[in-house]
Amino acid sequence: MSMSLPPEEGSVYNYERTFTEEDVRQFGEVSGDQQAIHTEPDEEGRLVVQGLLTATLPTKIGGNLSYIARTMEFDFLKPVYTGNTISCEWTNKTVEERDDRYTLTSSVMCHNQNDEAVMEGHIDRLIWKE
Repeated sequence: MSMSLPPEEGSVYNYERTFTEEDVRQFGEVSGDQQAIHTEPDEEGRLVVQGLLTATLPTKIGGNLSYIARTMEFDFLKPVYTGNTISCEWTNKTVEERDDRYTLTSSVMCHNQNDEAVMEGHIDRLIWKE
């Protein structure tokens, strides 16, 4: 879904995903983050999802919108575990039109299935005009 309309302040986008043990193991292989919390299940049989794997939720939204990130800042508020369903809400805060692009700032908030905030973030990015 590439962007066809100009971005607007206040636009909200959502994406939801349930993380699996295979997701955590594959991300660990790619990223090299093989800490025990990501490889050894806890007493409930869960692995902790890597923070940057959780951060792929807003990355998915940005990719859908053809956004090119310039800076991304995330605060990881609570652990995310395998089996958790995480919903991500992305809100455009500011939009500035330039000759060849739009520059935007956005906020991101992710919650688990119990409506607990697990990650928040701020993203500055641009969208090239077609």
